[in-house]
Amino acid sequence: MLKVTAVSKAEVDGCPVRQVLSKVTGKWQMLIVLALEDGTLRFGELKRTVGDITQRVLTENLRSLERDGYLTRDVDAGPPVAVRYTLTDMGQELLPLLKALTGWAASRHSDVARSRAAFDQQE
Repeated sequence: MLKVTAVSKAEVDGCPVRQVLSKVTGKWQMLIVLALEDGTLRFGELKRTVGDITQRVLTENLRSLERDGYLTRDVDAGPPVAVRYTLTDMGQELLPLLKALTGWAASRHSDVARSRAAFDQQE
């Protein structure tokens, strides 16, 4: 089994699995990568596609995904200024993995809802 236990901050900071997964499995990061599946989007288009995300949170998550190499940011000085985001090769490689996970989540949603209801009824 892959080592996932960390008992110190140094182990947490040095764990490659934790370092990578923490940046790609958050709700916003996943939705951003999935939104870019069909190609480049401008900031406003990306915000509308995701929907319920604030401008600040979108900006923070885009910077994080760019920093880690999952997407690129292209600025056209305009006028008007246009900022476009595109998945990199690594982002494209991540996409089918996230799609598989979201497909699984969609197919199991009713099972999870039933389990939650049964658990809550016992409490």
